[in-house]
Amino acid sequence: MKISIGNDHAGPDYKHAIVEMLIAKGHEVTNYGTDTVDSVDYPDFAHKVATDVSEGKADFGIIICGSGNGIAMTANKHAKVRAALCWMKEIAALARQHNDANIISIPARYTSIPQAIEMVDTFLNTEFEGGRHQNRVDKISC
Repeated sequence: MKISIGNDHAGPDYKHAIVEMLIAKGHEVTNYGTDTVDSVDYPDFAHKVATDVSEGKADFGIIICGSGNGIAMTANKHAKVRAALCWMKEIAALARQHNDANIISIPARYTSIPQAIEMVDTFLNTEFEGGRHQNRVDKISC
């Protein structure tokens, strides 16, 4: 699976741990995130990940910032992107099952690294249920 990941200064440690897990599972990872805690602008990284997902260069995206909100809002400006802010594995599963989310947004300041890894693993291994949810997903795009 091809996965793009991006993060701001709140998430370098999260990104490194997640990338390590993804590579160990055989995924191809494109890393757009910063590797330092020096302040950067999260939209710069969100746009890169969302572009990869929107254009089909990545199957899924992972974005990380302090709250997860701003980076998700930015990603959701792109066509074909459904970025879901997740803070527990159950939300990550529902984002895939019911919303066919293709980007997971992680709030680094409100989750632990083990939680983030568990959410990403759940997100990537959960299928969209389709059915009654497909009609709703179709209505997301304007």
